[in-house]
Amino acid sequence: MNSTNTLRHKTVIGIIWTFFEQLFRVGIQTITTLILAWFLLPEDFGLMAMISIFFAIAQSLVDSGFSQALIRKKEVSQTDYSTAFYTNLALGLLTYTLLLVSAPFISSFYNEPRLVVLVRVVGLVVIINSFQLVQVADLTRKLNFKIQFRVTLPSAMFSGIVAIFMAAMGFGVWSLVAQMLISSFASTSLYWVINKWRPSKDFSVKSLNEMFGFGSKLLASGLIDTAFQNIYVIVIGKLFSATLVGYYFFAQRIQELVANQLSSAVQKVTYPALSTIQDDNIALKAFYRRIIQVVTYIVFPSMIALAVLAKPLFSLILKEDWLPAVPYLQLLCIVGLLYPLHAINLNILKVKGRSDLFLYLEIVKKLMIVIIILISVKFGIFGILIGQIISSFLAYIPNSYFSIKLIDYSVAEQLHDFIPTLLLAVTMGVFMYATGLVLPLGEFGYVLVVGLAGATFYVLTNYLLKTPAQLLMLQIVKEQYLKKRYLNGSLNHG
Repeated sequence: MNSTNTLRHKTVIGIIWTFFEQLFRVGIQTITTLILAWFLLPEDFGLMAMISIFFAIAQSLVDSGFSQALIRKKEVSQTDYSTAFYTNLALGLLTYTLLLVSAPFISSFYNEPRLVVLVRVVGLVVIINSFQLVQVADLTRKLNFKIQFRVTLPSAMFSGIVAIFMAAMGFGVWSLVAQMLISSFASTSLYWVINKWRPSKDFSVKSLNEMFGFGSKLLASGLIDTAFQNIYVIVIGKLFSATLVGYYFFAQRIQELVANQLSSAVQKVTYPALSTIQDDNIALKAFYRRIIQVVTYIVFPSMIALAVLAKPLFSLILKEDWLPAVPYLQLLCIVGLLYPLHAINLNILKVKGRSDLFLYLEIVKKLMIVIIILISVKFGIFGILIGQIISSFLAYIPNSYFSIKLIDYSVAEQLHDFIPTLLLAVTMGVFMYATGLVLPLGEFGYVLVVGLAGATFYVLTNYLLKTPAQLLMLQIVKEQYLKKRYLNGSLNHG
């Protein structure tokens, strides 16, 4: 296997490991959330949603793009690592102080007195996470996503169990607070136990300036992106009630189980892997074409199947109080279709070191979102959600533009790589819906029979049509199988 095939193999396997790491972690969190929904009110989730943006922004400030700068550098010294580590700690303390001071203003904005103490307690997560950023960057540079899986899985499980116990005992929203704090502390502790990197006393202003020069633009774009990812929660929380925010937040967490997590996996793995061939445009383009095919093959049918199965799933596993969140989830599934494509196109900018274009692109897209929100808010919460769908599709245009400029990956080629998969996934969704109408099924039967029918239809149709996406997936599975067989044979021979 030559170096190009080896990198492609490591990248795809890395995506799979990272996807399953995040799938299991968020899956456990989602299962925990579903159980918590039996004990908590939508209002409790709404309170946490209202403050989520402030912690997302705080986390971006603590990182300040240093993780991305460390990952992108071809050669990283111990001084670079230590400089980033101490800077992250200082920023963590500073950011927590800002949260302490701003808590009353946040509470006043939403006209919700309970938020003051919630912000100040949950803010401790920012300090705890500042201890793990360099550890994660070190493992990511090495494409060691297996260790990250070993860290996040038990952390999510333990924090989930404690949260469920507290909710059952009547602690309300504080069970969600405990889940965040315990998960953060447990994962940070495990990173330090498992990964052997330790900071030295070295600190370099030169290294700091070099990393911040690249990372600062990513920080600015990250802050803008974070604010606008949560802008819908802000708008709904300000104009409507904590209960409606809870419905939206709950539906969003279910949707993120697949769409956002796979997008995050793609960005996390392809960025360090492809940074090693950042000067070879032909190789970069070939890799990104394959990645788009693999990712859309998984995301498109998952999002459409989730939209079709949303109502029977909610009826089956949740109290009736949560049924109003079903249409929220169905609309968010449409939004989630293009998340991986956004992630892939934006990764090209980072791999090429064009953080300036990354920032410019974020500003353009966010101005577009503001305009759409100002128009859609007049039509209520469903108008806002439909506006979110429109924003996602329109954002694809500027996101893909620079892929043409940097690696000659045109929109026509991208459409060629994912449109067949999208059409098959939509056809699968129609088939699932029709199957549910024809067969007299209860909630459990609907989810089981219609879900299996859709999966069978999708895989079989792809196989019969010999689509490039499924052929590539089969090739990856075959390569992995042969690799394991070779290793087992070598061990037995030895």
